[in-house]
Amino acid sequence: MKKAEEPIVELIKELYPANYEMIASDTFETVSKIEDGKFDLVMTSPPYNIGKEYEVKQSIEQYLKTQDKIIEQLVRVTSNRGSICWQVGNYVDKGEIFPLDIYYYSIFKKYGLKLRNRIIWHFGHGLHASNRFSGRYETILWFTKTDNYIFNLDDVRVPSKYPGKRHFKGPKKGQLSGNPKGKNPSDIWEIVLRDWERELWNIPNVKSNHPEKSEHPCQYPVELVERCILALTDKDSWVLDPFAGVGSTLIAAIKNDRNAIGIDREEKYIKIAKERLEDLKKGKLKLRPINKPIHKPKSTDKISRFPKEWQQSSLFKHKNEK
Repeated sequence: MKKAEEPIVELIKELYPANYEMIASDTFETVSKIEDGKFDLVMTSPPYNIGKEYEVKQSIEQYLKTQDKIIEQLVRVTSNRGSICWQVGNYVDKGEIFPLDIYYYSIFKKYGLKLRNRIIWHFGHGLHASNRFSGRYETILWFTKTDNYIFNLDDVRVPSKYPGKRHFKGPKKGQLSGNPKGKNPSDIWEIVLRDWERELWNIPNVKSNHPEKSEHPCQYPVELVERCILALTDKDSWVLDPFAGVGSTLIAAIKNDRNAIGIDREEKYIKIAKERLEDLKKGKLKLRPINKPIHKPKSTDKISRFPKEWQQSSLFKHKNEK
């Protein structure tokens, strides 16, 4: 592990000579060596403390204490015009749900950050629960360090529903009331055919049939990160993912002319991330298009129809008689 940590020191001293770097190292140790205010965006999905292969499950109190130390360093390396986007789900212990975004909110507030949006990411597939409703969403907490932050609204505007609408009274009577570039989307987006105005971020999670699927068990889609990068950074900004996994944040950054650094302690994920980044440069990386609609099964598809066994059951008949 020591051998893998050495390049980070030279990298920082030389002011990042490359436009991206994946670093195999401990997150806290690495971030603590980075200079203040280097990144315009910290975008990540931290471990959820649910016992995946890359983490050791511990008490919720100890888990948050460890994350608190890392967050303190991440706030320090975020620029004054920068943002932190923290994407999390739930920690589950003995069937009880602990919504991590609620716990994390107080940590970020402790370090003076301001919450700008709490974004809901909805996905249609996942594990089916048996003792509660099946979970189908996670959240992104978007914090800024100051009130003077990067926000490229024009890059995420949506078409106006009524572009011909005019002021009907006052000094501007008769003039167009909307912005010709489009309108500001709501803070909860449904991303279907790039329609960010609708009220849910509806992006498929990375499961077995997703074109971006790799060996990582909790990989998030590149499309999810791109929304944040387009709005919250400028071209040539530096982006940091302190729990980079297989490099989805870096891919989204490089794809949109940003620079990026990713940190992960799992060598096998670092290897996959570097391969994906090389494939991106060669134009060979498979990505889900940012404007692709969500697939809905046709009524003629065999698996979308009720099987005969169900149709013959008394429960099915009772439901359809109502």
